[in-house]
Amino acid sequence: MKKLLKRKVIIPVLLCAVFLTTSAFKNDFFEIAKQIEIFTTLFKEINMNYVDDTNPGELMDTAIKSMLADLDPYTNFMNEQDVEAARINNTGDYTGIGAKVKTLKDKLVIIEPYKDYPADKAGLKAGDEIIKVGNTSILDYKDDAGNLLKGTAGSQVEVTFNRQGKTQTTTIKRAEVEIKAVPHFSMVNDKTGYIVLSAFSRKAHAETNYALRDLKAQGAKRIILDLRGNPGGLVNEAINIVNLFVPKGQLVVTTKSKVEKYNKTYYTQNDPIDTEIPLVILIDGKSASASEIVSGALQDLDRAVIVGSRSFGKGLVQRPKELTYGTQVKITISRYYTPSGRCIQALDYWHRNENGEAVRVKQENYNEFKTKNGRKVFDGGGVFPDVLIGSYKTSPITSAIVNNDLVFNYATNYHYKHKIKDINNLKLNDNDFKDFKNYLKTNNFTFETDTEKALKKAFEVAKKEELNDNIQTDYNTLISNLNKSKSTVIDENKNYLLNKITEEIVKQYAYREGLYEYYKIHDNEIKKATEILGNLSTYSGYLN
Repeated sequence: MKKLLKRKVIIPVLLCAVFLTTSAFKNDFFEIAKQIEIFTTLFKEINMNYVDDTNPGELMDTAIKSMLADLDPYTNFMNEQDVEAARINNTGDYTGIGAKVKTLKDKLVIIEPYKDYPADKAGLKAGDEIIKVGNTSILDYKDDAGNLLKGTAGSQVEVTFNRQGKTQTTTIKRAEVEIKAVPHFSMVNDKTGYIVLSAFSRKAHAETNYALRDLKAQGAKRIILDLRGNPGGLVNEAINIVNLFVPKGQLVVTTKSKVEKYNKTYYTQNDPIDTEIPLVILIDGKSASASEIVSGALQDLDRAVIVGSRSFGKGLVQRPKELTYGTQVKITISRYYTPSGRCIQALDYWHRNENGEAVRVKQENYNEFKTKNGRKVFDGGGVFPDVLIGSYKTSPITSAIVNNDLVFNYATNYHYKHKIKDINNLKLNDNDFKDFKNYLKTNNFTFETDTEKALKKAFEVAKKEELNDNIQTDYNTLISNLNKSKSTVIDENKNYLLNKITEEIVKQYAYREGLYEYYKIHDNEIKKATEILGNLSTYSGYLN
């Protein structure tokens, strides 16, 4: 025991030695060393003396997460599994069954099988519920059941699954899976090319480069680059993609940090593909980080017209730092600034409200900047499109409907109930929306608003104070009116919900590739982009 204690006590000393070599910590060295020693002795005493058995790993995990939660949501501790997930995200390669899978307590749900990959070849479809992998029941498996589907390329695994109430089995032969950064590119019409860039992995520039060259060879005289839903990724890939459309030596992004070595200015390094081809970029509220570097830089340089809704507003840069035992910490090291000098960070994590929540930068606090041609652009709230279209103001209720898989499950049932010859002709109507609302009722969808929580809390206090007799009727009326208001909110979000349902249905009929073909016919943003590109004077008018 004495030997163990000596090892634990020496940890702060070793850590102090590490900090001595890091110039960024010199000024705070004593305070950092002091706090580490306090924490180490606290951790030792808790684990040795607490009345019940403790799990040191779980305690440390909670401590780390609680500490980082006070910073920003992008500064994260990553265990070995997280590190592997980050590698897959950056490279786009892994070995598995080739499907997006959701892990639940008693089953693995196939959310989206990738076309021509193992899960698809084995006959699995969206909505299939895997209940057993080999001889292992998902319900009885205590660790992450998703790992049961992993294995070396060429190995086989038998799965038992439920589909629409029937139990079936199939054998999946695992394989190398490539997640494309550019999952789709094609011609919208005889002169307009369309490129979907879904992630800024290490293949993003190479695949976008290939798509652009291929479309130009097919006769494309103008390009739509779709960054909607793209959460970002590697900064260098974003810079190289901007470089496809602007000359060598052009400023793209600047990063600023309290650590001198992270203050960098990034310029394009290569010869471009085409500096003149008319370009429209599509963004939405889920376009973030590297997507905003590309759209923000090309907007500042007056090189593209931005169409869609305001982007997410992530103006922070992270870098992973290796820790011990295969773990890492991803740290926010700097803010980035577009060529005009603006930082588009939308949430202020350093001046929170009384509830400890990050607040959005107020519009009156936005600063004005100028593009290359003198157009006004602003910081503080993401990238604002030149043409605003397709913006949905979702509510917590509609988000709960989507997050609880009710849209996905309804689409799955629709898929099995309807036989559609040409999915590109699918158009849901009021009767479909009515059917969806009935589906919510039959599946007991409930959502407790913050207002309801506050009322219930107040009513509980009233009961303790024996005041509830006089307010019971009023309370019941308020709750009834709130339920009516929630129904109204769902109706107000009809178009948003129908669009989400339509997307899921199309994917289940024609995979993700079919969804992009559907977009080219029905999507309002693509229609608007095509219209703008079809008239050069209109296009130039937005840039000048």
